[in-house]
Parts: sequence; structure tokens; C-alpha cells
Amino acid sequence: MTNSTSYTTINYHTTVIKDITYARYNFSDRSLYQEQLRYCPLCNSDMIVQHYPVMRCHPPFKTDRCMSCNFIFMNPRLTEAATASLYREGYYRGDADYSYYDERDAERYSRHVWNSRVKKIRSYIRNGNILDIGCAFGGFLKAASQYYNPFGIEISDYAGGFAREEFGEKIHIGTLEDHPFARGFFAAITMIEVLEHLPDPAASITECFNLLSEGGLLVIQTANMNGIQARLFGDRYAYFLPGHVSYFNKDNLRAFLDKTGFREIIVFHPAEFGLLPKLLKSRYGFRSALDYRKWLRIAAYHYLSKIRYKSFALTSAMVVYALK
Repeated sequence: MTNSTSYTTINYHTTVIKDITYARYNFSDRSLYQEQLRYCPLCNSDMIVQHYPVMRCHPPFKTDRCMSCNFIFMNPRLTEAATASLYREGYYRGDADYSYYDERDAERYSRHVWNSRVKKIRSYIRNGNILDIGCAFGGFLKAASQYYNPFGIEISDYAGGFAREEFGEKIHIGTLEDHPFARGFFAAITMIEVLEHLPDPAASITECFNLLSEGGLLVIQTANMNGIQARLFGDRYAYFLPGHVSYFNKDNLRAFLDKTGFREIIVFHPAEFGLLPKLLKSRYGFRSALDYRKWLRIAAYHYLSKIRYKSFALTSAMVVYALK
């Protein structure tokens, strides 16, 4: 890829416009990138402006912003083959450029967060069928199975295959588009750091609404791009990753949930549970007593996240509960 591509980025948080020339990457390369989107994936508006180039990732990508609803999205997107290559075993083992972590190794510690989330969900929904979209190895479902009948959707054969060993055919290895579940089947659905991975978030949220029974609960954890944290770091914000194609803020996510038909929407900053479960989870990977110094940073972030007013938020962490 030797062609130079000129790209003008509008930093909509200031009046600065900067021109960036790409000497190494051709964003029209059909082996990596799809056709450029001309309409917003959330509201279908054609009022699209260029946002940030993210050149620190491999492959690099660009984002656009919808001037109508302020939704941010990768444009052009990676091809299906390029996207699939991101979620191989190395993604879960932590030895790829773009990686997560293997929750099986951290289960003892992650259980504190999972149990706290289940406790909060139970304050709205006591029992019934629960669906975890992006269930990975099934750790959260194992915690939820104390009170709920657990089901999962996982796109990765590697992670989903392991979850199937625990839950059998209740785990669908595939996507929200090709699942086998009936409308109104679930009392609760969780999408924990999943919505940003989905290329058609409008259809995904609508499908969740259809899958929920009356009075059911949808739980979404994703970044609030209106948070000062996201604005301050710009294209260096850690949430800009090659696997993330959809970027909401608190206002447009609430608005779309309301438009879809959810009757009550509650936003938690930074999460729906307290600080202690996070501290206990963070001990995964600690090697010495000095690692406990990280608790100061975690605590500071947690309490800074409480500084918010209407659409303003100091940090970009949020969890949204939506009741049908």
C-alpha cells in the first residue's frame, strides 16, 4: 500500500482543523476496508463529517461523526475477514497487538464484579432467562446461573466453544443477527463492552428489545464519548480500537433507547456497583504488595466519575439500564 491519502479531520470539540497525510495506508484497499459509509448507522442522516484518524493501531482506521445525532463510527470499516482476524486465540491470551484477557485465568477476581452486577440486576429482575451477548468463556453466566436460566451469544469459536462445555446448546456461537432465540424469551439481556463492537447498533438494540419480555431489562456498558476524558485524549483515547466500530454518548444512547420503546432508562457513572468489587478484581496480576498502589488510581477514577451534570461527565465510563 504505497498511495498517499490526504484526509482532513475536524476536531469538533474545538475550532482546530488539521490536515494529515497518510503515506503508508490506502483506506480504499479492499483487502482491509469496506466501502465508505454515506449515512449514519444510528439515525441514517447524511450529515457526516470527518472525525479522528487513529494511526497508533494496526490496522489503522478513521472515524466520522454524525452532525445530527453526534454518533461516532469507524468509516470506512474493516472487512469481515480483517475483523475476524482480530478475535483469534491471541486476542484472549493477551499476546496479540489488539487483545483482551482470558477471564478463565482471572475468574477468582472477576467474580467480585460479576456477583455485584447480578445483585444489581436482581433488584430489577428477580429470575427468568438471561442472555449475555458477547459471553466469552461464560464467566458472567456462571455467576448469573445462581438465579437465572443462562444463555449466551459469542462470535468467537475459541471462547464460545469453551462456554458450550459448561452450558451446552444454550450458547449460540454466532451473532445477534443469526441467533435461534424466540421473541420475548428473555427477562434480562446484558451487553457488557459489546455494543461498540457491533456495526449496526440500531438494529442490535432493536433486536434486544424484541427479545425481551414485557418488563425485561437491557444492560449496556460502553464509553460515553461526551465525557471530558474522551474529549481530552482525542484520537489517543484508549477506547479507539480496531475492534470498536460504534461510539455512543450518554445522550444519543438514551435517545435511541427511548425511541426504540424502552419505558425507563437509568445511567450509572462509572458503573452500577461500588468501588470495592473493582479493587478486588484488580488484584488479578498483582505480583507484590507495591501493586496495591494501583488502588489509588482506581479509586480516584471511580470518584471522579461521580462528577457529572446532565450531559456533562468528567470521565467516560457509564452503564445503562433500560426497562421495557
